[in-house]
Amino acid sequence: MGVRTHLIVFVSIFTAITLISEAQYLIPVMKHEPSKQYYTTVNIGAGGMSSPVNLLLDLGTNLTWLNCRKIRLLSSLHVVSCKSPICKSIPGNGCDVKNTCLYTQPRPLGKNTAVATGRVVQDNATIFTTQIGKPISIAPSRRFTFSCAVEKYLQGLAPPIAGFVALSLGEFPFWRQIASAYNVIPKFALCLPSSSLGYFYIGTHSFGGSNPVPMTLTPLKIDSGKYLVSVTSIYVDGVPLTLDPSLLAGGAQLSTVVPYTVLQTDIYNALAQSFTLKAKNIGMSETLEHPPFKHCFEEGASGKNMDVSVMEIGLPGNGKEVKWRFQGANIVERVSETVICLAFVDGGNKSNEFMIIGTHQL
Repeated sequence: MGVRTHLIVFVSIFTAITLISEAQYLIPVMKHEPSKQYYTTVNIGAGGMSSPVNLLLDLGTNLTWLNCRKIRLLSSLHVVSCKSPICKSIPGNGCDVKNTCLYTQPRPLGKNTAVATGRVVQDNATIFTTQIGKPISIAPSRRFTFSCAVEKYLQGLAPPIAGFVALSLGEFPFWRQIASAYNVIPKFALCLPSSSLGYFYIGTHSFGGSNPVPMTLTPLKIDSGKYLVSVTSIYVDGVPLTLDPSLLAGGAQLSTVVPYTVLQTDIYNALAQSFTLKAKNIGMSETLEHPPFKHCFEEGASGKNMDVSVMEIGLPGNGKEVKWRFQGANIVERVSETVICLAFVDGGNKSNEFMIIGTHQL
């Protein structure tokens, strides 16, 4: 029976509600605003010589990997042998001439053909929770397994971030190692902040309590290690876009490393056409594009840039279609004092992934 994994994403309408969670462990999530990268902190190493390392949340990575030069006491690392059961259970494993286990995977921030390779190691790890305010250490008998990445493979990360924390399925993602070490339910959830502080829940039962957040359940699909939601339709201001149904059949992938939602060209063009019409109707005019954005607008005297339109994605949930709403700052990006752009990226016609929901929308 497969593990039930939940990704919970709250949008701005919930910011005034106090969440009361039954999560076993609640870890803070920070946002690097210029890059729209979300990260959490893990302390690597033993005792007083541990080093705090900021790691980018990555839903597509199976094994946490980081710049091990950020660790103060490198001698505490234990190299994993190529012939060990641990190495054999890691996807993308390999061996070097010294019989050291290697981990190879596509670089999340690089081109699809680019791969990163690093040694698989183990060390003590400590996390800090916001619920009890005390460190939780992974016991030496259950050392934290991760990979030491070559620094060149970490290009594209914001300055405070030194690696990727694995949130995919498999044997060794971060959330599963924590759950296994402390015998808690192997689930995790994310509440990504629009600014300031968010939360990473591990071992969560629900988001209940005396003032529960009303939610509609939309099931996730897991395909090739990717988290997907089924999409039935796309609306702008309540009007469905005219789209070939095959473009929605693959669903929408959830990504914590892609900054802006990427759409296949036909989907993007339909959205941009509808958005442009709404923008012109309130007195805005098209202007030069600002890569990666193709459709940008000069604000008119009305100053209604945040109300230009509302985009909704129709999702199957609880036996009916529910709508995931993007509005205001979710759908535009300000590039100057007077210019805003449609905050979606044209992914081209050849992409096998017709929709990837990026962090600006999450």
